[in-house]
Formats: sequence, C-alpha cells, structure tokens
Amino acid sequence: MLKSKHLVSGEWIDTTAHFSNQPVSGKPDAFAVADPDLVDQAVQAAERAFWSYGYSSRIDRAAFLRQIAVEIDLRGDLITEMGCKETGLPHARLIGERGRTTGQLNLFAEHIEEGNYLDRRHDVALPDRSPAPRPDLRMVQRAIGPVAVFGASNFPLAFSTAGGDTAAALAAGCPVVVKGHPAHPGTSDIVAQAIDAAIKHCGIDAGVFSLIQGDGFIAGQALVQHPLIRAVGFTGSLRGGRALFDLCAARPDPIPFFGELGSINPMFVLPAALGHRGAEIAAGWAGSLTIGAGQFCTNPGLVVLIDGVEAQDFVASAKAALKDTSPQVMLTDGIAAAFVQGGAEIAAQNGVQKVLMDGGETRRATPQLFATTAKEWLANDKLSEEVFGPLGLVVLAETADEMMAVAKGLKGQLTCTLHLDDSDISIAKNLMPILERKAGRVLANGFPTGVEVSDAMVHGGPYPASTNFGATSVGTLSIRRFLRPVCYQNIPDSLLGAD
Repeated sequence: MLKSKHLVSGEWIDTTAHFSNQPVSGKPDAFAVADPDLVDQAVQAAERAFWSYGYSSRIDRAAFLRQIAVEIDLRGDLITEMGCKETGLPHARLIGERGRTTGQLNLFAEHIEEGNYLDRRHDVALPDRSPAPRPDLRMVQRAIGPVAVFGASNFPLAFSTAGGDTAAALAAGCPVVVKGHPAHPGTSDIVAQAIDAAIKHCGIDAGVFSLIQGDGFIAGQALVQHPLIRAVGFTGSLRGGRALFDLCAARPDPIPFFGELGSINPMFVLPAALGHRGAEIAAGWAGSLTIGAGQFCTNPGLVVLIDGVEAQDFVASAKAALKDTSPQVMLTDGIAAAFVQGGAEIAAQNGVQKVLMDGGETRRATPQLFATTAKEWLANDKLSEEVFGPLGLVVLAETADEMMAVAKGLKGQLTCTLHLDDSDISIAKNLMPILERKAGRVLANGFPTGVEVSDAMVHGGPYPASTNFGATSVGTLSIRRFLRPVCYQNIPDSLLGAD
C-alpha cells in the first residue's frame, strides 16, 4: 500500500535517513527523508517538464486534473484509513475533504477550459494614428515555471499533496514539487501514487509532479532556495511560513511566496443581535470554535461584544456549550502541546479572566475560554496571537467606539464576521470599511469555518493572514498566482502558441 519513498520524475526513490509518522493508534510507518541532492533532482525534472507541460493545451491540462480526481477516488478507502490513523480526524471529515479535493480539481479543469482566467487583451494596430502609430498589442497570462508546495498539517487532502496549491499550479501549466507534511506522510504517499497514475494515464512528462518527504527543515530550505523554483505555496504556522518567506526574499532572484500563515478570525456581535439571539450565537460560536478540534485556519478565536448583562449572558452560554464538548484528538503531539502552552500564556496575561480552562491530556484537547476588556486587549499584542486549537477569547468593549478601536487594532485576517440585526446597521456601516481593510472575506450572521471552493471565494488577507494580500489560496482565482502577464507586440499568430 505504501511506497514509503520519494516520488521523483516517475521513480520511487529511497534515501538513507528515515522518520516515522505519529499514528493515533497502531504501529508507526517509516518514510525516507529527502536531502538537497534529491531536491535538486526533483526540481531539475520539473524544469524539464515545463518545456512541454507549460505550453500544453488547456484541454490536455483539464483532462489531467480530472484524471487525478479519478485516481484519488479509486484509492478513497485507503486514503481515509491512513488519514484517520495519522491525524485522528474522523472518517466523515476525511471523506468530505476528499470530495472537496476532487471537486476543486474538477472545478479548475472546467475553469481553464473556459479560458477567461487568461485575461486576454488585444489593442489592434492603428498604423494611421497621429502623431504616432500604435503597434498591435496582445496580452495573455503565461505559466511561470516550477512551483514548490508545502503540505498543511490540518488538511491532509485539500491543502496538501493534491490540494489547492498543487491543483492551481497544475491548472496554470506549472510543474509542482510537493514537500509533504510530516504529520501525514502516509496519506501524502497514497495521494502521490494517484497523481503518478494520472501522469502515466495521460502520457505527461513524469517531472510534472514530485513528492519529497521529511521531518526536518533541510529539504524545505533547499526547495525554496533552488534557482529553478519560481514560486512557493504554503499553508502553516506564522513562524515557519515567515522563515520560508524570508528565504524567498533573500534569494539572488527573489520569488513570490504565497503563504497562508495565521488568523484569529474575529466576530463582532452587535447590540441588537446580542440582545435578541445572544444565546443562539454563543452556541453557534462554540460549535464553530470546536469543529475539528479547532484546527481550522478560519477558526473564530475572538468575539467582540459591548459589555453589559447580555454580554455576560453570552459568555455564560458559550461556557455551557463548550463545557459539554468532549475531548478531541489533535493532529500531532506537538500541536497538542502547543495548544496547552498557548492557553497557559493567555491565562497568564494581565486582565484576562479564565472562564473555562482545561487543556486536556496528551493528544486530546478540551476547549478553553477566556475574557478580557477592550482596553487590555488593545494594550497587549499577545492577546491578538493565534492559538491553534479550540480556544476562544471574548473582548468586552465599553462602547461602540471602543469596539471600532478593537477593529482598527486587528492585524490582517482571513475573515471578519458581523452578527447584526436591522437596528445594528448604523454600527455595521461604521465597521465595514475597517473590516474590509483587515480581511479577505467579510461575513454577516454566520460562522467562518467552511470555505467554499468557487469563483468568488477569497481565502487570504493582509499579513499575517497571508503574505500576499492580492491573492487567494482557495477558488479559481488562486490559479492566477502561478501566471504572469506577457505582452506580444506585432507577433504573428503562428508564434503565439497554445493558451
């Protein structure tokens, strides 16, 4: 079932060093660790493949994406079994995530077939224009070359080996070298087998996709610093992502680093909504906060209220709902330990009330809930940092103006949410311009967990939510990250090639 090796240009290659996964139960599996020489081999193969794949037709690339989806579904039971073993995520979650993964492959196939993503523009020649003639000018988006993708810990399918970054790069015409996440190397292994089968089925240069594995930093550093890599897609921690971002910027030829790094996804519950349905919103928040053990990049870790009896009732309702939540398995021992430590650091801050605090035991986490004032939150940057897991912080403002001050004090976010009724519109109008500047997605009367894969979706935002505020890592617009515009002046049609 497992190759336990690296897939490089259609070959499964072993190396001398090995590491093991951390299964929730059962025997660990060993996997080869990539070294810089293997990274170079994979990137060189990707560069070779680009000369054919980067100039292939949209129809051929669409067929390839669809075949990857077919091959993943053929291995669906194996993928689910291994994913559950490695991550502790339930079967239903992984089956749903597989559907999202294959769904976005099929969506991207349909999208590139339509061709609008190329943003073609044509200014016809004006030879008789005065005082100077205009040449014939055509603009189209072209693939940039080999792309490095780093798998995410919390989405072993949708943001990993064949996930959004890989699908977007392949749709654009860019070969991909994936650095698998050490939290689920077995899952990555089986998905890579599916991609390998699709490559063979479609007769594509095998260098179009490689998977390298490892539990250290050497292979990842070598990948982002390789001179033939033209862009990097990353979903993960602020610390790890920033380190890779700095490496990309420090290269002799700096390249774009499309990193999705961290977000606390604040919710602003406005007075009328709080008064009319505070308990309902609190229960919904508790459910959103704890889904998947809180291990979602859109986990709403912060709620802002105007203090009063209704706000205190909201805190009590949230506490009751969270207290009834059973302990949940976290993705790795390290993530579980970081969650406990993060809660302890929040609890130690001045002016923080411990509403519910029990970090759980070993790899199982239980929800944590804290409260503080807007003044304390504004004065303490520590309170605006993400704690990955089911931890919520309620910020109590004295006035609507202080609520605005909290909004202005936010760092960049993936999402911001408003809970409002009709009589809250005046406050919401004042908040909207602030939230638009802070987040890539603004919601009303909902919860941000759950990201629709579609044309209009934006999954990104100002730093530190992402390193490129003009990009998204979800939806068809994500393909544009791996394209660049080229203008052709008076070039004959016969030289323009496929698009």
